[in-house]
Amino acid sequence: MNYKVLHYIVGCILKFEALFMILPVIVGLCYGEYKESLCFAAVAIFCCGLGFLETTIGSRKGNLYVKEGFAAVSLGWIVLSLFGSLPFMLTGEIPHFTDALFETVSGFTTTGASIVTDVEALSHASIFWRSFTQWIGGMGVFVFIMAILPMMGGSTMNLMKAESTGPSVGKLLPKVKDTAKILYMIYISLTVIVVILLLICGLPLFDSMTLAFGTTGTGGFAIDNSFTANGNVAAQIVITVFMIISGINYSAFFLIISKQFKDAFMLEEVRAYLGAVLVSGLLIAGNIYQIYQNVGDALRHAFFQVGSIVTTTGYASADFDIWPAFSKTILLLLMFTGGCAGSTAGGFKFSRVVILFKTIRKELSNLIHPNLVKVIKMDGHALKDEVIRSTNVFTAAYFIILLFSLLLISIDGQDLTTSFTTTVTMLNNVGPGFGLVGPTCNYSFFSDFSKFVMIFDMLAGRLEIYPMLIFFHPACWKKY
Repeated sequence: MNYKVLHYIVGCILKFEALFMILPVIVGLCYGEYKESLCFAAVAIFCCGLGFLETTIGSRKGNLYVKEGFAAVSLGWIVLSLFGSLPFMLTGEIPHFTDALFETVSGFTTTGASIVTDVEALSHASIFWRSFTQWIGGMGVFVFIMAILPMMGGSTMNLMKAESTGPSVGKLLPKVKDTAKILYMIYISLTVIVVILLLICGLPLFDSMTLAFGTTGTGGFAIDNSFTANGNVAAQIVITVFMIISGINYSAFFLIISKQFKDAFMLEEVRAYLGAVLVSGLLIAGNIYQIYQNVGDALRHAFFQVGSIVTTTGYASADFDIWPAFSKTILLLLMFTGGCAGSTAGGFKFSRVVILFKTIRKELSNLIHPNLVKVIKMDGHALKDEVIRSTNVFTAAYFIILLFSLLLISIDGQDLTTSFTTTVTMLNNVGPGFGLVGPTCNYSFFSDFSKFVMIFDMLAGRLEIYPMLIFFHPACWKKY
């Protein structure tokens, strides 16, 4: 393990976190929240000083191998979350360490699960920070750093592999830094568009910004105690559309920008994702019509919740826990699938679902025709055996962690629906579940032990399991 590189990377993380915290300081000052602004400023100064110390101790020279890349990303996200939770404790708004860490990890991993029972009691600075953490974590803090700073040359691809989502990670442009830049340009553009549209819909600037952070970052933290944009139908429609857009692979956006429209809409994963959204929305709308007695309301709530759950955003326009079992089952399945690879959405990813179905079909063909040589293709290209193997191993690891986490969380003694959907929503970074963790509830009643299990699951889900498993593997930390 190259510890000097790790020190340097952690130092960069802390310096950027200090930079990020300037925004809630400004927000607090604008609303006359001087105590809260002072707390955020104190943590920012501390992070900045410690960050400069870490980069001085460390070095960006030397190769960054896969082991270092995965360990650095895991360590970076843990450090980011630990220091990001300090303002909540200093202000006294979330005084308990476990709760503050849970809330912060939930933000950075874009899970949107909360322990806060009264969101409106929080200061504007804290509400802004918890919403902004979703935006930071949506695209990924390492992608942001790579877009701005020169790191370790070509070996930084191992950082992007560890933080990006999907069975395989490629570069949109020859250089990793240029790829990171184009990703953030698209991300920022989508966010700005959402803010402008929500302002046009009549929402205040603060609400527009915080909701936009959760929409494009697919995070889902509520900014008040009511349903998302409650009563503002136009705002809910805007959020619905951009949640669904944010769940699309960013490669499709790059192809559209490059005027390769045909290639963009021929991506199998994107077509499967949009098809699932359309079919699920229509099925649920038909099923819940009896509740709303209005086609428009049924369609609006159905597609809002489908978009929210499939992209793992977690916003709610209605209490979907009271919907019929058929609708809730569809939402549960969408909690597993998540959005597209290479998007800000969490979950298993549609690319893996497509690969698994194609693998099953190939095995069935081989059983019927043993001498048949069949190649699995995706978007017209043959998939490497490494990608197929990685998908199969990921699936096994995913369900092992899911079941083991369910066993640990069940120690709290909650009903099976609550325990199961809690585990599913944590590992898939969804947020709300069913039962006692439905859209009108929160996670404050769980024990500290269960919350730490959830914290691990949220990080494992956001980083797609391997980085967190490597981080806790003893062999990873041997010096060389």
